[in-house]
Amino acid sequence: MQSSKGAALQTGSVNAAAARNKPGLFDRIADHFRRYWQLWILTAPALFFVGLFAYVPMWGIQLAFREFDPTKGLTGGKFVGLKYFNEFFHNPLFGEIMTNTVRISLWTLVMGFIFPIILALLINQIGSKKIKGFVQTITYMPHFISVVVIVSMLNIFLSPGSGILGRFFGDESLMGSTSAITAVYWISEVWQHVGWNSIIYLAALAGVDTSLYEAAKIDGAGRLQLIRYVDLPAIMPTCAILLIMNMGSVLNVGFDKIYLMQNSLNMPATEVIATYTYKIGILNGQYSYSTAIGLFNTLINFVFLITANAIAKRVSDTSIF
Repeated sequence: MQSSKGAALQTGSVNAAAARNKPGLFDRIADHFRRYWQLWILTAPALFFVGLFAYVPMWGIQLAFREFDPTKGLTGGKFVGLKYFNEFFHNPLFGEIMTNTVRISLWTLVMGFIFPIILALLINQIGSKKIKGFVQTITYMPHFISVVVIVSMLNIFLSPGSGILGRFFGDESLMGSTSAITAVYWISEVWQHVGWNSIIYLAALAGVDTSLYEAAKIDGAGRLQLIRYVDLPAIMPTCAILLIMNMGSVLNVGFDKIYLMQNSLNMPATEVIATYTYKIGILNGQYSYSTAIGLFNTLINFVFLITANAIAKRVSDTSIF
């Protein structure tokens, strides 16, 4: 009995001594920097760049809760709380703006996510390296065309009666149609970026073990079976990560393109958060109001990102954090 008590006391004293000798948080941080100081030096310029251009401007977020006064700067105006958020929620255009933003964003997100996968799977099935390289080059090229040029091409091609595509629709102007402008936007967006966005999937497919294809062919698998049972499982983790990241910008319709596509006819279907914020903030000088709208948009995107990440982590054990 006494020996067991002595052993217990000795064990307890050893544990207490170990706890006292355990390095603290600052000691562990200092040890980490001593070990990896070269890597921190290499990443310092990138961290400085991100901090300067991504985090320092966030100081201006408080403008959404203040009455902007040019003489007092961003922090000197009167604190008004959620005044501008309530003003936006009760705006008669709120429903129209949110509907347009969600409709255009979801169409672009879904189609812009599906078609690069399909294109990558099709290119991966091409046996000839020359033909594969030619197809890749052709599909990549539109990505490098300026948005201004793309919108100009749409206006020319879809011109009623005289355009290459517009002549098939008679006198109806697709660029001025509230029912067709969403399709025009996401189709042109997919066409421009489908080749570029397929690169990451092609990279994932390039890492697939060729013995899997050989074993599947021996078992009698055709091209569709190879895609279904070999290619798709190989790129699923990549698809999940990219979908989560895209969900973080689900309400971010590209301002430049949709703004250039706007006209007096399609305005009811193309007024989105980005264009409305620009008109309210830059053109009308309502900086606090436009900041509140932008912050609301960012918070919604953040919620979508966290939700998509949580669902993906629970369903497939694939997540970004």
